[in-house]
Amino acid sequence: MTGLRWRNLAATISLCALAACTVGPNYHRPSAPSSPAFKEAQGPVAAGWQTGQPGDGIDKGAWWSMYHDAELDWLETQVATANQTVKEYEAAYREAHQVTAAARASFFPTVGVTADATRTHSANGVSTTTGTTTSSGDTTSSGGTRSSFTGALEASWVPDLWGKTRRTVESDRDLAQASAADLANARLAAQATLAQDYFELRTLDEQATVYKSEIASFQQFLDITKIQYQQGTQAQSAVLTAQTQLLGAQAAMQNLGVARAAMEHAIAVLVGKAPSELSIPAAPTPKDVPEAPASLPSVLLQRRPDIAAAERRMASENALVGVATAAYFPTISLSGEYGTGASSLGNLFSAGTALWSLGGSLTETLLDFGARHAQVQAAKAAYDQQVATYRQTVLTAFQGVEDELAALHVYAQEYDTLLKTEESAHQTVQLDLAQYKAGTIDYTTVITAQATELSDRINRLTVLQERLQASALLVEDLGGGWAATDLPKD
Repeated sequence: MTGLRWRNLAATISLCALAACTVGPNYHRPSAPSSPAFKEAQGPVAAGWQTGQPGDGIDKGAWWSMYHDAELDWLETQVATANQTVKEYEAAYREAHQVTAAARASFFPTVGVTADATRTHSANGVSTTTGTTTSSGDTTSSGGTRSSFTGALEASWVPDLWGKTRRTVESDRDLAQASAADLANARLAAQATLAQDYFELRTLDEQATVYKSEIASFQQFLDITKIQYQQGTQAQSAVLTAQTQLLGAQAAMQNLGVARAAMEHAIAVLVGKAPSELSIPAAPTPKDVPEAPASLPSVLLQRRPDIAAAERRMASENALVGVATAAYFPTISLSGEYGTGASSLGNLFSAGTALWSLGGSLTETLLDFGARHAQVQAAKAAYDQQVATYRQTVLTAFQGVEDELAALHVYAQEYDTLLKTEESAHQTVQLDLAQYKAGTIDYTTVITAQATELSDRINRLTVLQERLQASALLVEDLGGGWAATDLPKD
């Protein structure tokens, strides 16, 4: 290729680059619903709960450490590396990242190499080719056998004159970022679910301890009733009633084993293990609900990975409007080839064997009966759909935070009430039991008091479990220490 032709090609490419523009709307994040403050955070601070600045009490990426439970810490660390749902989203992100890389390759020419070798025998005007089938139109050929060899570099390029490729890359990059946010959201959801299951497991352990204590008391009462029956001071019905109460408590404690096994199995799956591979020793429930942040509403929008994912998908759909708009403009394709050709391999790279070609094409649709217009309108409708999804995600996030703040306030008050009720019920049992031994009250009074105390103890533990679970849900609703700045840049 001569220097003049190289300069002409360079000039053509430069003109194309100078003329390049990007059609379609540039992205500007739409407004989202907000409020000056969380309504439920304005009420009185409940016992065991304090509001704070975003990040207070939460280690970055390890928010569960605020519960100060070594077993929970160990289990939570397994989620990020072994949970299969998290792995699924991690693979989806890697796929989206590579899709973006593939789209970026469209900015550059495609270069290939070709090599061809043919051996042709011609007799009576008919040629037979080894390697490549040809037909000879030279009827005056005297016949014979000929060989030919060619080798060439080929290049083709579609300049991104109207920004179709740029908008495609932009859309794919936004989707990859949305996929990264999905991964963070899946990890956070699995961690929060694990915390909730763990607190339920610990509550079941402590409820079993309560039942053991009450069963011992019921056994003591049954023994006393049997003695009184033998002495003739109690009816047999009193013995049967005391025995029924004891057996009922034993059955209830045994039933806890079913729920505990299910929780242990669920935790095993969350940490990527078969249920047979994980055993969690019994331990008491954490007694204090830890401090956790209730961030300002404006900060919430930057700390929820699901909100970030919805926003990135909205940006992706905006870019696709530009992709659809680019179809209104012509497509220019450039191609070129440079190589050599000879009748023998030895002469293939000799002087005078050069072969080259340059070409270009322009394609423009003149009439499509509204197809492009419909595609642009469909892309705009898809963008509007994502805007609505984004705003609904924000509203749902606010709702979740408000729900858990309210739950924590109410549960804290209920817990304090049940704690006092339990203390009162315990004192009542002790007094009634003493009077029963003295023969001044009926056995039904003691049984009723014992049943009330058991119910109050179980209810208090259940409310403690709900408080702990609500605190974990609030951390999840606040993003768990995640931030939009954690998204990959490309």
